Amino acid sequence: MDYMFQSTVPTERRKGEKGLKCKACSREARENGYCELHMKAYENAIEKYKVWQKAMQISWKEYLSEIVKNPLTGEWAREVAESMIKSGEKQDGTSN
Repeated sequence: MDYMFQSTVPTERRKGEKGLKCKACSREARENGYCELHMKAYENAIEKYKVWQKAMQISWKEYLSEIVKNPLTGEWAREVAESMIKSGEKQDGTSN
């Protein structure tokens, strides 16, 4: 007989329980500690870094700083970049 193991982490929250908050705002976090909106900005930042790095030989920290400084950067992307700078998050998603 084969046994099926189930995760001990609940898949649904009980009424009244609060979930984790997004690293960049107060919305409920989903993937990688970001809400749905900030997660999209996070994914875009990771993807676009490859282009910037190839064109400018720019470090991850410099890239994040450029995102924050650029007046054409959207609000979500700026908040994600600020959050990653503050936490020391590396390109692979780990922190210092």
